[in-house]
Amino acid sequence: MTEALSLPTAFLLGLLGGTHCLGMCGGIATTVSLSSPNGLKGFGLLLGYNSGRILSYTLAGALLGSLSWLIDNLVIQLALRTFAGLMLISMGLYIAQWWQGLTKVEHLGSHLWKQISPLARRFLPVKTLRQALMLGVLWGWLPCGLVYSTLIWASAASDWTLSAQLMTAFGLGTLPTMLLTGVLAQQVKAILQNALTKHISGSIIILMGLYTIPWQGIVSKL
Repeated sequence: MTEALSLPTAFLLGLLGGTHCLGMCGGIATTVSLSSPNGLKGFGLLLGYNSGRILSYTLAGALLGSLSWLIDNLVIQLALRTFAGLMLISMGLYIAQWWQGLTKVEHLGSHLWKQISPLARRFLPVKTLRQALMLGVLWGWLPCGLVYSTLIWASAASDWTLSAQLMTAFGLGTLPTMLLTGVLAQQVKAILQNALTKHISGSIIILMGLYTIPWQGIVSKL
């Protein structure tokens, strides 16, 4: 049941979701990297911000994965895996810009974000590594369909440690885009916003979603 839930797959999800990351976090990443006139220090602050962001993803994976005792039932596990696969398909359609329905899912986290965002903005402008790290930790809870989709997918592992590891791998997958966006904003933006790039990335995620759905288990229960 967990063959589709692997660390390389999680990393690939983060990497392919770069087009979405650019829209959600690209602006704040650029702001952090430009917080210091010293290019090396600016990159360090950017790395600190992203480390905090990935830490939040890991924590979210551990928290949702810790509820695995609630799904210690084959039928429920099949349903969760199916839902996770459908969420990935929705994410692929969203990234490819073929269907924007996932934006409604992002709105679900808006209430929590209203409470967190004022606190996050207290760390702006970023001047120290600690500020960058704390900003990343808080910004990691920004309502994001890509994160939500991957989080549900990771929770299907039914093991909080594996769910946390999957979310860490996913976060690391988003790192190349976020680091390059902060340093080479316009160049990266031009590549990632290319329609062909979005279509290819979205199509691969859709295939990953189809692979996640436990077709054999569903058929056996019919």
